[in-house]
Formats: sequence, C-alpha cells, structure tokens
Amino acid sequence: DVQLVESGGGSVQPGGSLRLSCAAGRYTYKRNCMGWFRQRPGKDREGLAVLWIGGATTTYADSVKGRFTISKDSGNNTLHLQMDNLKPEDSAIYYCAARPYCVVPIGLSSQKYTAWGQGTQVTVS
Repeated sequence: DVQLVESGGGSVQPGGSLRLSCAAGRYTYKRNCMGWFRQRPGKDREGLAVLWIGGATTTYADSVKGRFTISKDSGNNTLHLQMDNLKPEDSAIYYCAARPYCVVPIGLSSQKYTAWGQGTQVTVS
C-alpha cells in the first residue's frame, strides 16, 4: 500500500513562503500520479498541483499557478510543494495524494486519487 506522510505546514504572514513535503515510502509503482490538494472549512477538497511520474509532467490549478511549484526528489520518493506569495485564502489543510498504476495524467480531481496522507495545516494571516 502507498504510505504518505505530509510535513512542513505552519503559520506565515501574507506574502510569505512554505515548503511542504510528502514522504511516499516504498511507493514503487512504475507509473503513478501524485499531487497536492487542500481543503478549506466548509469547502470541497481541491486539487492544486499534480505530477505524472511516468511522463514527468505537471498540472496546476489556476489559483496557484505561478506561486506554487510541485517537485519530486530524485531517488527518495519525496514529493514537495513550494508555496510562495501566500495569501490568506490559501489557509487550509494540505494533503498529499497518489494513485498507483496511473498510466496517463489524470488531472486535478480529488476523486481520481486513492491514497491520502493525514494532512498538514497551513495558516496565512
């Protein structure tokens, strides 16, 4: 099973930055999709940035494009989300997610992902 553990959340002032990490453990699927999602109080979980490992392609939500960057460390199965120019509306619980045997990009819909971390809180105020 895919094991995902997020870290790096915290509190920052507007305009500040945070770097989230997601340890994927022994996630060994040859083709998979991984991404970052967030959930604000009273709202549905939304996709922010996803990476198709098989083709090394990325997709970003319009709301974070140019501010957030998804990346993966080579060889250690750690996913990152660099968040710059944070805004109060970015405050949410941030989740790492994955879908094994992802042979094509599946986009930003949370319904497409089957493995989830427990989340890390980000507060911008």
